[in-house]
Amino acid sequence: MADPCSLSNPQAFRTTNIALHLVVDFDKKVLRGSATLDVEVLEEGVEHVVLDTRELTIHGVEDVSTAQPLQYQLKDQVAPFGSPLQISLPVNCQAIGSKCQVQVSYETAPSSSALQWLSPQQTAGQQHPYLFSQCQAIHARSMLPCQDTPSTKITYQAEVSVPKPLVALMSAQRCGEETDPTDQTRTLYKFDQKVQMPTYLIAIVAGALESRDIDHRTKVWSEKDLVDKSAYEFAETETMLKTAEDLLGPYVWGQYDLLVLPPSFPYGGMENPCLTFVTPTLLAGDRSLANVVAHEISHSWTGNLVTNRTWEHFWLNEGHTVFVERKIAGRMHGEQTRQFAALGGWKDLYHSVQTFGETNPLTNLVPRLEGVDPDDAFSSVPYEKGFTLLYYLEELVGGPEKFEPFLRKYIETFKYKCLDTEEWKAFLLDYFKKEVSEGLFDQVDWNAWLHTPGMPPVKPSYDTTLADVCSALCRRWSQATADQLDQFTPQDLQDMSPGQKTEFLAQLLLEPPLSIQHIEKMDQVYGMSANNNSEIKFRWLRLGIRAEWEGAVDPALKFVTVQGRMKFVRPLYRDLYGFDKAREKTLQTFQQNRPFMHSTTASLVAKDLNIQ
Repeated sequence: MADPCSLSNPQAFRTTNIALHLVVDFDKKVLRGSATLDVEVLEEGVEHVVLDTRELTIHGVEDVSTAQPLQYQLKDQVAPFGSPLQISLPVNCQAIGSKCQVQVSYETAPSSSALQWLSPQQTAGQQHPYLFSQCQAIHARSMLPCQDTPSTKITYQAEVSVPKPLVALMSAQRCGEETDPTDQTRTLYKFDQKVQMPTYLIAIVAGALESRDIDHRTKVWSEKDLVDKSAYEFAETETMLKTAEDLLGPYVWGQYDLLVLPPSFPYGGMENPCLTFVTPTLLAGDRSLANVVAHEISHSWTGNLVTNRTWEHFWLNEGHTVFVERKIAGRMHGEQTRQFAALGGWKDLYHSVQTFGETNPLTNLVPRLEGVDPDDAFSSVPYEKGFTLLYYLEELVGGPEKFEPFLRKYIETFKYKCLDTEEWKAFLLDYFKKEVSEGLFDQVDWNAWLHTPGMPPVKPSYDTTLADVCSALCRRWSQATADQLDQFTPQDLQDMSPGQKTEFLAQLLLEPPLSIQHIEKMDQVYGMSANNNSEIKFRWLRLGIRAEWEGAVDPALKFVTVQGRMKFVRPLYRDLYGFDKAREKTLQTFQQNRPFMHSTTASLVAKDLNIQ
């Protein structure tokens, strides 16, 4: 199966290992060095290796065994996928099974979409610059020449030179450090990733980082200002890891470290092996948002170990990961917690479907991505529609005692491999062949689940125990007239968890907009504007903007400026743009802040705001 999002030729050859030698140049905002690729030929008579690149400057290519230069051609750009690098293979490396090493000397562009360079002023400490990468989905090609497709798995090693006193980390085991022999003012850090993984999981960070031990296999890393707070917030990491191992089998990656990034990081988390990246918006002070860590831990099996073959099958990564994340929550905090999370996920899915449009093919569980940048297709659909399918199937076959052994067998069968949806479905039906023969699966409308846009064909009956109090309060606010607003008191929220407060606001967002009088009363009674839990703040600001309350505009613009998590930034910018009185100020704020935003976030928000 060809990957529509890669210009490389993985059917003709595969990369098995990459060795990186990189110098981090903060002055020029580039990585400079080489990538040595171990290549194996898969088809007879292959004359060229084709690698994905985007905005890379190629300085030379050579055959490592002979140190002889190889002919290469950097072809024209194919938007949005970059420029294929075609390398002529040595004559003795063109038969099936032939192996060779190809070294590409190169440097990245300052505008590399994989890399964000922060000035000292953009960091917490304000003393040193900072670099971090985000390669998913197709940005690794702007950091190194590679087969940038999840269908090819590699091991990798790296040596990374950074200015003293900065620390470099990667998505690999740390193998020591020494003064750079070529420059005494720099430190050379060494890394080794022995477990095969796709290129989108290659990650690098360099900055003034400190660490704290959480457990025997987990450190938390961040700038000094946040390191102790982060260690407290993520203290349950080992419990989550052990719970995941009970479900899915041994954790194979060795170290499980967490890195709390600067606020511009565009995602809640990124499951880079050995070093999960997380947003500082999780630092609520009460561990209430640590479920994101359970999600990234789950990826150690579903995504990193068993991987979607192409981005069209992204739900295999994310649907399974949400499913496992909620299993972990259920085992740690009770089944009602899992059910409550599922209810919240259904609302997130509904919002995504409404945003894209109910007939938009990007709301298919398995979308077609020919000519489409996977970033443009990103939404909660693969996460929540995928979860819903797996939950539905678990109920269909008789519950967790039947389905959890299937999940473990699935991991065991496909670990270190990639697969697509048809392979997953064939494995599922073969595993449950007794149930298939009994006609149990006849009621599953596979086409509706996998290849039809909009909401899922079936809504499971979730336990609403934890949500009922939220629904009751939502109804009271929705139905209250202006002269009934004095009935509300701070005690309304007193026994609610942060998650329940979030759910209360999420339910109000599904109702007709409240009046400004309602919003101002809610703020007066509940102190919503003073709440710094990012999930609560996000929904509260959306509620205010929908009510056309001008008191929400400046706090919302500040929120989209001080952090860059796309889950929050994109919906708020869209809401603000839709509020006539806020539109001009919203566009000005975006243009002023754009140079400081992550490139992926900036380009997607620009599309949301109809800016070319």
